[in-house]
Amino acid sequence: MAALTSSTALAPLVCIIDFHHARGPEVEAWISLEDGEDPAIEHDWPLLPFMALSDGAHASIEDYSYFTLRRSATPTHGATSLFGISCTRQLPASELIDRPADVTRSTVQKAVVVITDSPQHFGAIKAQLGVVTAAWFAQRDFTDVEILQRFHESLPRLLENQEGQAEHYFGISLRELIHEFKWQTLVLFKCALLQRKVLFFGSHCERLCMMQFALISLIPGLMRHLQDSADPKFNSAEEKIVMPTSLKTSERSSLLAYMGLPLQLFGKGSLFGPYTPLQQLDMLADADTKSYIVGSTNSLLLQQKDRYSDILINLDDHTVNTTSSSLRQASILSTPDRRWIDFLTQTVNDSWDESNPARPKDHGYAGSEEFIRMQFEEYLLAMLSSVKYKLYMEKHPSHEPLMPEVHGDPASEFSNDWVHAWMHTENFRIWNKFTDSHLFDIIDPKHPCSGGLSVEDIQRRLAAQVAELHLDERLEKSREVIGERVAAGQAKVSTAYNKLWADIEAMRKAQRDRQEEQRAAAEKLRLEQEAESKVPDPTNKSQAPDMTNARANAGAYFSSWGSWASEKRKGWGNRSTSANQTPATLPQSNVDPSPGDLKRAEGFKRDKDPSLDGWTLHAPSVSSGHRRIASYDETTDGEKRNSGVVFFDAEVAETERNVWRAA
Repeated sequence: MAALTSSTALAPLVCIIDFHHARGPEVEAWISLEDGEDPAIEHDWPLLPFMALSDGAHASIEDYSYFTLRRSATPTHGATSLFGISCTRQLPASELIDRPADVTRSTVQKAVVVITDSPQHFGAIKAQLGVVTAAWFAQRDFTDVEILQRFHESLPRLLENQEGQAEHYFGISLRELIHEFKWQTLVLFKCALLQRKVLFFGSHCERLCMMQFALISLIPGLMRHLQDSADPKFNSAEEKIVMPTSLKTSERSSLLAYMGLPLQLFGKGSLFGPYTPLQQLDMLADADTKSYIVGSTNSLLLQQKDRYSDILINLDDHTVNTTSSSLRQASILSTPDRRWIDFLTQTVNDSWDESNPARPKDHGYAGSEEFIRMQFEEYLLAMLSSVKYKLYMEKHPSHEPLMPEVHGDPASEFSNDWVHAWMHTENFRIWNKFTDSHLFDIIDPKHPCSGGLSVEDIQRRLAAQVAELHLDERLEKSREVIGERVAAGQAKVSTAYNKLWADIEAMRKAQRDRQEEQRAAAEKLRLEQEAESKVPDPTNKSQAPDMTNARANAGAYFSSWGSWASEKRKGWGNRSTSANQTPATLPQSNVDPSPGDLKRAEGFKRDKDPSLDGWTLHAPSVSSGHRRIASYDETTDGEKRNSGVVFFDAEVAETERNVWRAA
């Protein structure tokens, strides 16, 4: 396809967007423009402040936003699309050297915006924009914009220097794209060609926009031909396309143009908005908007995904959700498709380097950015050639196959459902209109990985599915968790064991201490008892006996006893002589012992027999001949109990009483 005629080049514009606490985002100033000149009013850009300050930008110290603007037609140039890039930063209001009165919030948030007519040099612009914005914020005085003026003056020279260099691709690394989405990368690529409603969502605006630029950069030459992407009403590309009539196979650009590239994804009815604010949803819902590739950081769109998307790519949770049933069927990959993308994914994974994702770890060609782009370019050219061959064979069904080595319909290897859906798109209509019918003579109409399902395909697919499960990572995490749990369990068991052992030792020590105390108390009590037994009680001390009186009493007693014994012998002699004459009966004595006699007898018995201590004699209660029976009680521990009787001989008692009296 011949090169498109570009509109009159637009000098880069630089402006400052401020977030006002009451009015919200607004254009604060345009750099290096005359007073009263406002391109936002001139070109009707009421949404420019909302595009430059993305939702959620306050959550980051620095963030970037990419967006498209509509440039109205003038007598000197036609309507076209412009592209903006903004760098947003924030600064605590307390750090300002001269804090304005209208700054009421604790943080000041501003964005520096660059607007140009092509996004292909955004890489170089972004590098300088970030440095300039950081330096401007470091001044802590936003009234000093000299550094922004110098930056604006240097932009034309920067873009001019970039024109003479090789094509620069802008966007996230394709290696990261494939590493993250794997086989679904091809699904996204084919869905973009179908011109459906593709919605990207992510909380990080820069990554959100980069992902979309990376996707459309897979179509060769498209980044240079986005002049109709800002408004669904634009269709200048089709009006200016010229069908190529010559081909230089030695020149890649000539080959691509002859094959009809780039495919015009953003023409009439289509829109491209890397960052699309909520204020632009009316354009998405408009009946004239048939397809788009847009991005949003507002989660409200997730709640209305069925209305605003046919396919939703959530970058936060790395998922692809096809909400349209027709697109779901068309996006199913064929066996050769899956074999091709699995090979590409495996190549990237084998050369993956976590420290530098953009380059293979061996710095080789396989798996590099250039390698991936060439693979997609080869795939796309093969698909275009196969579809042309299909159209030719359908138009001439009676002819024999032009290429005997091609069997059947080569386009079917790209999925019949997808080919049928693509043939109903605007970009197919334009491509088929401005390309030769024999493109298959230039590029073989054959899938890069043609062929039926093989054992290797099954093995590769199983390996890919197992890899998608991230078993190694999960097992590693499981091992880490198990190790942590085991270590924690061991620590708890060890702590419990140590505590139990300490408690046991404490109990043992307490028991030993109690035993020692008991032994000490018992020993002390024993010693006290021994001491008490050895020391007489002064209250119970008895007087020392009078030995003189005792000897006198004893002498009188024995003298009386001797007299009594003599008389008894005389009596026994008389009774023995008269026993044969008259029986004599001893008279029963009626003399009972007096209480004093009992007391003295009791004391006497105790002296003679200490074991009788505590016994008490009572008066005789029964008389038997010359004997009297008296009871005695034993007193023990303050209690009295009847213990027995004592027999008294009346005569003996009388004699003893006389002796005691004499004493």
